[in-house]
Amino acid sequence: MNIAVRPLREHDLGEADRIFRVAFGTFIGMPDPTTFAGDSDWIATRWRTDPSAAFAADVDGQLAGSVFATNWGSVGFFGPLTVRRDLWNRGVGRRLLEPVMECFTRWGTRHAGLYTFAESPKHVALYQRFGFYPRFLTAIMMKAAPGAAVDAATPDANADLRATRFSEVAADDQGHYLAAVRELTDEVFAGLDVSVDIRAVAAQRLGDTLLVWDDSELVGVAVCHAGAGTEAGSGACYVKFAAARPGADAGARFERVLDAVERYAGARSTSVALGINLGREDAYRRALARGYATAIQGVAMHRPNAHGFDHPDAYVVADWR
Repeated sequence: MNIAVRPLREHDLGEADRIFRVAFGTFIGMPDPTTFAGDSDWIATRWRTDPSAAFAADVDGQLAGSVFATNWGSVGFFGPLTVRRDLWNRGVGRRLLEPVMECFTRWGTRHAGLYTFAESPKHVALYQRFGFYPRFLTAIMMKAAPGAAVDAATPDANADLRATRFSEVAADDQGHYLAAVRELTDEVFAGLDVSVDIRAVAAQRLGDTLLVWDDSELVGVAVCHAGAGTEAGSGACYVKFAAARPGADAGARFERVLDAVERYAGARSTSVALGINLGREDAYRRALARGYATAIQGVAMHRPNAHGFDHPDAYVVADWR
């Protein structure tokens, strides 16, 4: 079998999306695997974010699978990695990981990770071959937000909450706001930079990035996808990344970030989906106390075998899917 790895191209996106849905839908046992992930879009949106970090595998000239790498400064992760159903266990996934590792080397990634099925020894073993180590579970949590729209409409509700939407920032000022986010995320983990996703959400109109302030200090950020054609899908707001500034009041700041997210979702009458690694213990417990419930869970794998920002003092939302 001749496996050729190459950049994923725009004309591949339709077939790559079909392979993605059938692969995951088959693995979890859906009656119609093609309906996996509904009207959300995890393929074209990630390709448009960074085509240079999207890769395809061909077998005998036909698309066999794809993978996407993400550069968050000192942190990198990849996914989804999907392979055509008839080619499982044939080495395609292993070949797709080779250019991903080259990306991490080129970017100078210090901490790399992924999210995978905790119950699948096959998946864990594949990634272990590339130096990733399984650590804590990551919970993908959901919460209906029917009351948030009412709260947001109440004049005195969340009076102490000041949040700026990145979509409302003048183009000439966006660099200043991105620098403020980088300064905050650098405190969370040295070199962490999610600018690529903030820019992607803005350029592709996938949702919005919420910036939470205490006077003139940025104390929290949340990068949100919302609606069909995004990673959220219809009726949902998906928090791809959020963080509160570390320190003595980090827990309270985290609550304010979630307040901002829920107000944003409530104004759209959507549920909220977010991922929290269980290594971030207090952040996870606070989400539970607010009514979030785990819908699915997987395991986070790290390279090297270190906590990164998955530790009890980190108030972060990120699931590396």
